[in-house]
Amino acid sequence: MSKRATPLKRPEIILDQSAPVPLYRQLYERLRSSILSGQLEAGTRLPSTRVLASELGVSRTTTALAYEMLLLEGYIESRVGDGTRVADLHLGQVFQGNGNVRGLDGCKTPEMSPPAFARHCQALIDMPCPEVFYGEQARLGKNLFLVGQPDVTSFPYETWARLLARHARHSLPAVSSYQFVQGYLPLRQAIATHIGLTRGVHCLPEQIFLTTGAQEALDLVARVLLNPGETAWIEDPGYSGPRGALLAAGAQLVAVPVDGEGIEVRAGRQLCPGARLAMVTPSHQLPTGVTMSLSRRLALLDWSRETGAWIVEDDYDSEYRFSGRPLEALYALDRAGRVLYIGTFSKVLFPSLRLGYVVAPPELLTGLKATQRYRAVHLPLLEQMALADFMAEGHFARYLRKMRQLYKERRDALVDALTRELCDRLEITVPEAGLHLAVWLPAGMSAQAVVQRAAASGLHLLPISAFSSRPLQRDGLVLGFANSSPQELRAGVHTLALVLKTY
Repeated sequence: MSKRATPLKRPEIILDQSAPVPLYRQLYERLRSSILSGQLEAGTRLPSTRVLASELGVSRTTTALAYEMLLLEGYIESRVGDGTRVADLHLGQVFQGNGNVRGLDGCKTPEMSPPAFARHCQALIDMPCPEVFYGEQARLGKNLFLVGQPDVTSFPYETWARLLARHARHSLPAVSSYQFVQGYLPLRQAIATHIGLTRGVHCLPEQIFLTTGAQEALDLVARVLLNPGETAWIEDPGYSGPRGALLAAGAQLVAVPVDGEGIEVRAGRQLCPGARLAMVTPSHQLPTGVTMSLSRRLALLDWSRETGAWIVEDDYDSEYRFSGRPLEALYALDRAGRVLYIGTFSKVLFPSLRLGYVVAPPELLTGLKATQRYRAVHLPLLEQMALADFMAEGHFARYLRKMRQLYKERRDALVDALTRELCDRLEITVPEAGLHLAVWLPAGMSAQAVVQRAAASGLHLLPISAFSSRPLQRDGLVLGFANSSPQELRAGVHTLALVLKTY
């Protein structure tokens, strides 16, 4: 026996005449939601387009278009002499738990159980990520003491726009087919020349893989070198990038302490001597700001050679070294071919550029190519072409010289202000390179309490403990200096001094 047509009265379907979504689309979505939630059961006869249009006070075209979309997608059926009915979709209870679906009476349907994410995905969801704080503060325009945020106001955007436009007009037609999985060859050649001269990383362009920043490089390397369940050393405290990449690969993380000389290799040997790899930041550790000593570098290389482990060197902001020539990379000291070198342009130029790279030993190239081919095929080409010219024409080197001096002035202004106002309360780690420094609080002082009091005074800070997976004997604060003027940094230190004096 056929069911009576369900009355669809105007109060049950509210269409917003002022909304940017067309009325027919609004009607389609409301009817579709009611069908999926089970409020309109299979076989229910719907009003004719004319009757429904009259009830809703809209044109018949609106109802006809909505019905047509539902008909094409199989939600309703229409037969001559039998009208329009809800199709039998065999939904059961599948859609009833969708908390975003509302019936025509405005009531939410029952909640369904949370999705069952893969274990490695849930681990990423549960992992603390203090760096998210920096992006949120930057979007709010709060730049004082932010870490990982270069000064983007000084970049030569007109030159960059000219290079982009030149390649967009003249180069793209010739390179519109699929390209090398490793990235644009002229850019890889320029990078090989640059890191060979400045970092002692002597390699062929064929050893370089271009990525969307250092994070993708970390992820690519972890996927290639690790089986699920294998162990990896990470710096502790340390930033979340390596943690995320390793967890996504299903690795077991071994948190190795960091002191004034960098990662404690002896502690790593005691905790897990047979780890498959170690991810480290030798040039400028985040968050402590220390540079790994030569003795620690050699000890790390000895461990790698003895055990057959890999070392992943993240050299994220070593371009900005403020005294003497930049230290040679760990890669340059490696004689056993166990180090992979990662660099990025996000900190050097501007974060949204999303271009980085990894330099790999020759025996890993086959695996990296195969993995990257099924992850990304290759990167978008236009920015790669512009950056290759930016480097080849000398703009990159000039920009580095300019920003190195600018950042040194800001580092010195911050250190001077901290020394003048807080040397009796804080221990200052003066960085040899990079865009941030660490200050250590007196033993027993709560960094979280300082952060909360500072927030009440308009300062937005992060404690060093936010980067650690274990309790620290002594906590501190991470202070970025790249994105603020010397005057702003001095004012910020004065505010911080007032906060600490009231502690």
